[in-house]
Amino acid sequence: MKDNFSAQAKAYAQFRPYYPPEMIAYIASLTTNKTAALDVATGNGQVAAQLANYFKEVYGTDISEKQLQNATPAPNITYKVERAEETGFGESQFDLITVAQAIHWFDFDAFYKEVYRILKPDGIFAVLGYGLFNTNADTDVILDKFYYDIVGPYWDAERRYLDEKYTTIPFPFNELEVQTFTNHFTWTIEQLIGYLETWSATQHYIKKNGSSPIDVIRQELQQSWEKGDKSVTFPLLLRVGKKV
Repeated sequence: MKDNFSAQAKAYAQFRPYYPPEMIAYIASLTTNKTAALDVATGNGQVAAQLANYFKEVYGTDISEKQLQNATPAPNITYKVERAEETGFGESQFDLITVAQAIHWFDFDAFYKEVYRILKPDGIFAVLGYGLFNTNADTDVILDKFYYDIVGPYWDAERRYLDEKYTTIPFPFNELEVQTFTNHFTWTIEQLIGYLETWSATQHYIKKNGSSPIDVIRQELQQSWEKGDKSVTFPLLLRVGKKV
């Protein structure tokens, strides 16, 4: 698993969009028991914190200690620095295992073998994510240019799984039909730029060129944003399954 996010862990916690409570409640409702849940690659703990409302015990793991230092605390959450593909958990320990916006970084075969080991026989496995967001029409044109042309060459190859809405990831489970969800926000220009700065491709660009790619579009982005309604819509991705 790659660690693309330690460098901007604080910004990640501040600017990454949260999943709507109704989506997490829906996922939790699919489990028979609510003794223990695990959120893999938990990052700032946003999913783990919501799962803590439904499960007696919640664990959040991540390879980035810096991310976990910014994670949301709760009395029933334990955060641990661990690889997704190799954990220290017991066999058949969890009623629910979630992965949000991270599974494309994993070694699929090794990770799924571990999921099968630590998930209960009747447990639920859920993959969450979000695709490229939409705003007003003028800003979308600018952001498309930014995403595909300016930082496009700097995305890791694994990003394609998100572009393909997680439909092409291996998924060796009995898949359940699920509800669809979207996420809506009203953002300031600072929130918009803050989010763009958390992109791994943005960070790769900065590392390679010594300047921010956002500077290329900053002026026209600000102008279009002030003219628009400042609304942001994320299409949410969800795949849910049980052991075969």
